[in-house]
Amino acid sequence: MHIHVLGSAAGGGFPQWNCNCSNCDGFRKGTLNARARTQSSIAVSEDGEHWILFNASPDIRAQLASFAAMQPARALRDTGISAVLLIDSQVDHTTGLLTLREGLPLDVWCTEQVHEDLSGGFPLFRMLEHWNGGLNWREIPATDNESFTIPRAPSLRLTAIPLLSNAPPYSPRRDNPHPGDNIGVFVEDTRTGQTVLYAPGLGEPDARILAWMRKADVLMVDGTVWHDDEMIRQEVGTKTGQAMGHLAQSGPGGMMEVLGTMPAKRKILIHINNTNPILNEDSPERAELTRHGIEVSWDGMHIDLSGQP
Repeated sequence: MHIHVLGSAAGGGFPQWNCNCSNCDGFRKGTLNARARTQSSIAVSEDGEHWILFNASPDIRAQLASFAAMQPARALRDTGISAVLLIDSQVDHTTGLLTLREGLPLDVWCTEQVHEDLSGGFPLFRMLEHWNGGLNWREIPATDNESFTIPRAPSLRLTAIPLLSNAPPYSPRRDNPHPGDNIGVFVEDTRTGQTVLYAPGLGEPDARILAWMRKADVLMVDGTVWHDDEMIRQEVGTKTGQAMGHLAQSGPGGMMEVLGTMPAKRKILIHINNTNPILNEDSPERAELTRHGIEVSWDGMHIDLSGQP
């Protein structure tokens, strides 16, 4: 199994185009030791040729251009994307579907709740019907009692785990989320037994997701904010991380504490907000993560699990 990070930032990317917080301003001035990041998405493949795109960010065109496997050039029109899997219906995880219109029809896997949001409040499915047949909805069961496979990647067994997080502002379930609004995905390579859990929207670890986290060889989880009130502290927002559906890294019960109880070989943060001090590779917060064996993902990070026992 191959995992490639196409984008590692939260919504808006880093530096965010209209933001002059200490991180964004420092990056532009060259005084911050950090990497630019696009909005979060990963690609997963069993063979390095056929890829499942996990989320379609607004930065998708640049992300695909940066990863050669996405243009195998086997035909006059070609792509390495075999299917798209959406973990939620947030703008920063779905808007890239508009950029893929020249390659339609395309199989899009998502829960019933996500399909409802993307047919109503943010009607991407209905909009894209006008391009070559549009998006073919393939329903993901919003229960961790039922796994599924995607035809072009039959060796990868996927399980959706409902997360306690929030629905987007245009959803009728905003502030009243239902199972299926947000999911984490557990992926097992049935040939090698290697496993990864991808959960960039992990807002509140409950017993169910904690049990799945303990089974994973690689964890790729929510890295949005260091402090829950980080955006308020920096005067760039009024909402806490928790209100947005994200678990802060620091503090009692924070992501760093949660990951400290996990046996995974690799623990990786993804979906990192532009205000998060861990973007500064020289920061004490980044050093603290390193001491705890926690990695910070970057655009272009590649994880090859195919050769491991």
